[in-house]
Amino acid sequence: MKIFGLVGWSGSGKTTLLVKLLPELVARGIRVSTMKHAHHTFDVDKPGKDSYEHREAGATEVLITSANRWALMHENRGEPEPTIEDLLPHLSSVDLLIIEGFKEHAHEKLEIFRRETGKSLLQPGDPMIRAVASDGPVEEATVPVLDLNDVPALADYILDITGLSKAA
Repeated sequence: MKIFGLVGWSGSGKTTLLVKLLPELVARGIRVSTMKHAHHTFDVDKPGKDSYEHREAGATEVLITSANRWALMHENRGEPEPTIEDLLPHLSSVDLLIIEGFKEHAHEKLEIFRRETGKSLLQPGDPMIRAVASDGPVEEATVPVLDLNDVPALADYILDITGLSKAA
């Protein structure tokens, strides 16, 4: 399984780009999964649902399943946040795992950069950022700058850098 990341500051458009990239990659025959890092508390179910009540009652893991999907919820219960390496064995094997976030992890990444966020470019400080996708010029970038709105070209780039262009 190849791993490639999308990083950038909040509001830069990481999720928007990922939602556009997924159908492009899938249409090319690439099996893709995603991993999203959240910097805040999140929940995937809600009070009143059985799975929520199981977790609230102390279950470490709750697996909920139906004919359409299944989900495994794991409570860290004070344990350290798991690393990407800790989480990978829980995923089914696919051609490409796209990770949104996990800026600090050492995997190849594309930085999504929009000047209007008012934040600085991450790329000069991270040698794993291989290119920057932006909606305008980024003179300070020392890697290729790609057009954020050209989804097919961005898919080409990701497939090339991960070696999957030969498989597609």
